[in-house]
Amino acid sequence: MLPLLDLTHQLALRGLTITILVTPKSLPFLSPLLSTHPSSITPLVFPFPSHPLIPQGVEHVKDLGNSGNLPIMAALGKLHDPLLNWFNSQTNPPVAIISDFFLGWTERLATQLQIPRLAFFASGAFVVSLCDYMWSNIEKLKSLNEIKLSHLPGSPVFKPENFPSLFKHYKQSDPDCEFVKDGILANTKSWGCVLNSFDALETEYIQWLKTYVGHNRVYSVGPVSLIGNRGDSDLSSGSDRVMTWLDQCPDGSVVYVCFGSQKLLRKEQVEALANGLEKSGTRFIWVVKPGTTNGFGDVPDGFEERVAGQGLVIKGWAPQLLILNHKAVGGFLSHCGWNSVLEGIAGGVMILAWPMEADQFVNAKLLVDEIGVAVRVCEGADSVPNSDEFGRVVAEAMTEGGGMKTKAKDLKQKALAAV
Repeated sequence: MLPLLDLTHQLALRGLTITILVTPKSLPFLSPLLSTHPSSITPLVFPFPSHPLIPQGVEHVKDLGNSGNLPIMAALGKLHDPLLNWFNSQTNPPVAIISDFFLGWTERLATQLQIPRLAFFASGAFVVSLCDYMWSNIEKLKSLNEIKLSHLPGSPVFKPENFPSLFKHYKQSDPDCEFVKDGILANTKSWGCVLNSFDALETEYIQWLKTYVGHNRVYSVGPVSLIGNRGDSDLSSGSDRVMTWLDQCPDGSVVYVCFGSQKLLRKEQVEALANGLEKSGTRFIWVVKPGTTNGFGDVPDGFEERVAGQGLVIKGWAPQLLILNHKAVGGFLSHCGWNSVLEGIAGGVMILAWPMEADQFVNAKLLVDEIGVAVRVCEGADSVPNSDEFGRVVAEAMTEGGGMKTKAKDLKQKALAAV
């Protein structure tokens, strides 16, 4: 949601009047926007539709895990008729729709209303380039051991298990799966496409998309985190402690470790990661999500005391943008979610990739094999890294990865120039 809100902020700055459709539990995310643009942005709050696989009161994927994407997308499709009725009841209704690619059903809505719809992709052009081909050839691809996408620039090769999770969970004739499939395939039929990326990052894939959709209305507007309006979300009393610690570290010596807002590591993964970081001898900041029940783990007993001079453990929220833009930080150990990838690129740091699910394997391949600003340290949501090997890879990347660090700093300047 945040990338789309960042884009909304920029549209409001340019004098557009905007209505944002939200469900009740998403309304608080609009607070910074509504405070900044009280006269030009209006929330339109609809109840979250029911779905048999979604507990009452749940509206966000983070409360269901990554497997919740499909039922959430299917449930939101039930907003079509209420939204159509709302449009028809307005004296001066909106003249265009910008909607997330998860909401492909809004393409049909826009057609009914005879207004243009722009599909917003919070992901990069590389992932978008895969989508239509994957979903158009889903049964064929799922039966292969290796897939070479020769129609794309560079002819990338994938294993089926490394495709996005929605694709892997598809079941033919399942109503929710078919609805989601139709919605995803509708996105490239929209009047235009908006990407949270920038030309210097994905030149070939952005150009390929323009050729594929048959027009030039493919707009790369990222990284939108650099142009958003998130209030003081990265400022708090906890930021002072982190910044003070970083100020005492040499330039480029710290690796920042964070796996996004939704991912919890299991106990054995946390222990392997802790041992690997300690053995690497590398300075680090490690953001650990709370949650020690049901097999999820906190850092091992005594770990924080042993690494007191080497690392800093943050439990809960961390000022990620501030950390990644600090001169002491040279690497980002990440799950390779696209928002995190762009924030790392905008910070000018190399990525130590541990993709786990969703589009993260595709993003990691782009960073490692295509752009050369990342190194793989582990792969898979259930993988438990060997702590000795993990520590060695982290240490080598941070001490010998000069070429990647140089590329990362160059890419940062191109990202800043793009916005």
